[in-house]
Amino acid sequence: METKQQRDVALDGEGRGDVLDAYPPHGRIRVAAPLTVSDDAVRLAVVTRMGWIKRQRAKFDAQPRQSERTYISGESHFFLGQRYRLNLIEGARAGHVHVKNSRSLDLHVRNGSDATVRERVFLDWYREELRSRIAPLIDKWASVMEIPAPTWGIKRMKTKWGTCNIEARRIWLNLELIKKPPQCLEYVIVQELTHFFERRHSEYFVELLDNRLPNWRIARDELNSQPLAHEEW
Repeated sequence: METKQQRDVALDGEGRGDVLDAYPPHGRIRVAAPLTVSDDAVRLAVVTRMGWIKRQRAKFDAQPRQSERTYISGESHFFLGQRYRLNLIEGARAGHVHVKNSRSLDLHVRNGSDATVRERVFLDWYREELRSRIAPLIDKWASVMEIPAPTWGIKRMKTKWGTCNIEARRIWLNLELIKKPPQCLEYVIVQELTHFFERRHSEYFVELLDNRLPNWRIARDELNSQPLAHEEW
């Protein structure tokens, strides 16, 4: 019986293991392998999946990317899967963001606010909007799965949409999810909660996802087809 402990190795072009994942922005390959598997065995396993690795990297290369944002009028910003035009409005007593209509967002800041301040106001708004959507989904799916609702938090992550610490019973979700369609957030939450039943992305893990969220592949593909954020954040 294989040990549950795994080794996680971040690689740039080579892999070793039985669980492969490709991450934006350049398709960095991460492989998780049980400690009982030899290096030669995992190298061979990865070589057999080079076609998949090349296809994943090609998808990332073709995926649209945003340029660096400076939070000025005329910029495009995404919110819940929709593209909005930003209007910068100075003279506010305190910074805030307002969804003006289906095509534009108003960013209110104090006079003389620089790009750093404008970004902080905008990201604080993103964070609160995401927080308000995570809480009911966590409660809903924890109830469906008949497990205690885990603690959770939001942070910016370059390579993952979400992570799950089983021992600490804590989930972290990527702030970038607020830019994506709502079904993408639900998919990531269901996936992370499913890790409380199966650590690895095994056949059993996929079976659990199929039973709980039959359309999860559609949400996954939609999530991975959305424009990527600027790489330097």
